[in-house]
Amino acid sequence: MIQFAPCHSRSLFRKLTSEMENHVWKARNKRELMIEVWESLDCESVGAAELLAIESVVRQKFGSGAVDPPAMVARVLADEGAELRHPEVLQLDVEHRDTDPYRPMLHHLLEFSTLADAAAVLKRLDDLRREFARNDDVEGLRRIREVATKARRRSQLISKDSNEESKSRLVMAEIAEWFRVWLHQPELFHDWLELRRRSKEFLDRFINDQI
Repeated sequence: MIQFAPCHSRSLFRKLTSEMENHVWKARNKRELMIEVWESLDCESVGAAELLAIESVVRQKFGSGAVDPPAMVARVLADEGAELRHPEVLQLDVEHRDTDPYRPMLHHLLEFSTLADAAAVLKRLDDLRREFARNDDVEGLRRIREVATKARRRSQLISKDSNEESKSRLVMAEIAEWFRVWLHQPELFHDWLELRRRSKEFLDRFINDQI
């Protein structure tokens, strides 16, 4: 285990990564690796330097697409008992978001409450999918699938929430199915959606929705 005094400065990032350069990691997945790296650092608290060191190891082992925002990594470590230096964590997370080239494109794509909203989101996701595919942008394709997966899960949760109105639950169940189909067959989705919105089942349920 790497031994050094409690870390209190982001300037230690290079020192931490150099000491870990030849370390052999045993973790089988990303979450385990985050925890293993944190434990190997043996710091009393976690701030920017530690999070950047963890990010470096995750990127090296699993690729850039596996790197999570600093705040997400910090939550994982906090669940394991880490003491967070919150100002550093927040600042690093802000910097991460400001330098994320995909954030402006994906911003607001989880904000929908109607069938019309969801249709617009899926059209935007599909436009991005085609653009990323043309440019061989693997990370971009991963990010839009991540957004669509979150959207589906969010819709499913609302559709099962007994505190929601029955109509809202019905709409969200329908939207969850749209995202499921898009995730499995994006190339065929819009043809499928057109047929779906003409179906008797759909018209019976949502005839008053303007979509």
